[in-house]
Amino acid sequence: MEEYQKIPGPYLRHTEPGPDRNKLIEGAWSSPALEATAGLKWLWTEKVDGTNIRIHWDGHKVTYGGRTDNAQLPAKLIPVLDELVPEELFEQKFGGTPATLYGEGYGAGIQKGGTYRQDMSFVLFDVRIDGWWLLRPNVEDVAVSMGLDVVPLVLTGSVFDAITLVRSGLYSAWGKEVLAEGLVGTTAAGLLARDGSRLIVKVKTKDFR
Repeated sequence: MEEYQKIPGPYLRHTEPGPDRNKLIEGAWSSPALEATAGLKWLWTEKVDGTNIRIHWDGHKVTYGGRTDNAQLPAKLIPVLDELVPEELFEQKFGGTPATLYGEGYGAGIQKGGTYRQDMSFVLFDVRIDGWWLLRPNVEDVAVSMGLDVVPLVLTGSVFDAITLVRSGLYSAWGKEVLAEGLVGTTAAGLLARDGSRLIVKVKTKDFR
C-alpha cells in the first residue's frame, strides 16, 4: 500500500532563528515545477482537518493504514470504515484490480470539537489504481458508486487565485462559520514533475491570514 505523498506549500520558509522563523517567503517557490505551472488551471479542494487514511484493495481483501506505515489509526474509526467500505463494494467496483483510496478520517473524536460533524466518518480525496492517480471526475465517480463522501471542489484557477481566496477568508464547506483549514490543489491535467511525482500543493489559511 503506497504512502500518500507529502504535500508542499507554494513557497519556502524562513529557517533562521528569529520572529520570522517558519514563515513563508512569498515569491520563493518551493520547487521549479510549481513555479513553472503556478499560472495554469488547478483544481482546488478543501483541506480537511482530520487524520489521513489509506484504504487498500489488493484484489482479494481490504486493509487500512495512515499516511505512513508507522501512523496509528484511531481505534474507534476502524468499525466505521468496516461499515463504509466492505469488501463487496471493492469487488463490485474494481474486481481483481488493486486500488487505493486516500481520504481523511474526520468528525467528533478526531477533530477537536467535532467542527465538521458530530460523528466519525471518512471523506475521499484521491484514488490510485495500478500506478495512476485518477482525475477529479473519476474520483467523484468512485465516491458515488461506493457511497462515499468526497472533498468539495472549491475553486478552479491558478495558485495565485487560491492564495487570494484563502487570504480573503475562506469558510469551510461544512459551514458552522469556521474558516477552512485551507486548499489542496492538483493540476486539471494531472501533470507530473521531472521525478515522476504528481504536482500537488497546499495553501493553508494559517500561512496567509
